[in-house]
Amino acid sequence: MIEAEFFRENGAYTGFAVSGHAGFDQHGRDIVCASVSSAVQLTVNGITEILSERADIKVKENLVKLSLKDGPSRETNAFFKALKLHLELLCEDYPGTIHISCMEV
Repeated sequence: MIEAEFFRENGAYTGFAVSGHAGFDQHGRDIVCASVSSAVQLTVNGITEILSERADIKVKENLVKLSLKDGPSRETNAFFKALKLHLELLCEDYPGTIHISCMEV
């Protein structure tokens, strides 16, 4: 199962961590993993390259974590909300493949 955790401060998103595998299909053929990976990459690139926001990014086997260095903004919040919505819709379409949680920091 993919674990997606979103971090919030005073209700605004400050980062996320996504880890694991969906287990929907075999490695290299799992459309849920591919969808999540693509959405995570889009979010990271949108925040760091398009918005030029400073962020700590950790990429390891089965883990991508992003934490904003300078705090949330309206624009970064939109990217985080879009990622969370995308993952929620994937949860509906592919039950048991993704677990989403939010933590106030």
